[in-house]
Amino acid sequence: MDRTQKAETVEWIGGVFDANAVVVVANGGLSVSEMESLRGELRQAGANFKVVKNRLAKIAITGKPSEKITDLFNGPTALAYSEDPVSAAKAVAKFAKGNDKLVILGGTMGDEILDQKAVTALASMPSREELLGSIVLAITSPASNIVSAIGAPAANIAGILTTLEEREAA
Repeated sequence: MDRTQKAETVEWIGGVFDANAVVVVANGGLSVSEMESLRGELRQAGANFKVVKNRLAKIAITGKPSEKITDLFNGPTALAYSEDPVSAAKAVAKFAKGNDKLVILGGTMGDEILDQKAVTALASMPSREELLGSIVLAITSPASNIVSAIGAPAANIAGILTTLEEREAA
């Protein structure tokens, strides 16, 4: 990697930490197929995964709020990141449960520094889409109940009239 590529990589890593929720993981010992499986799960969740050089990552976060996590960059490390604060953490935590070789070290969310427990707690939260769905359901449920209540008397009257017509015809 030449000096220009290193500068571009440092700039890119800095941008990832500025714009996304980032989970730092130790990925020592993952096979190629396990790594591809992890990347596929992250892609489905709307997240990305990138193995990074520790020295370049430390340079990239120098002077940023996330600088406090420089000690996490030891050994083989990678970044899982996403726009949605929950999806990267959720996908990594799910994969880590089934694979002991992937260890969550910590991460950042905006200016907040997350330790391993905080990332695990973040992974247990509902995603943005799940929250929006529950909000829409909460908003539309009362409206559908009102429509049912308004329509119920008319349906009852129609049922009574049908019953009366059947009695008279018999």
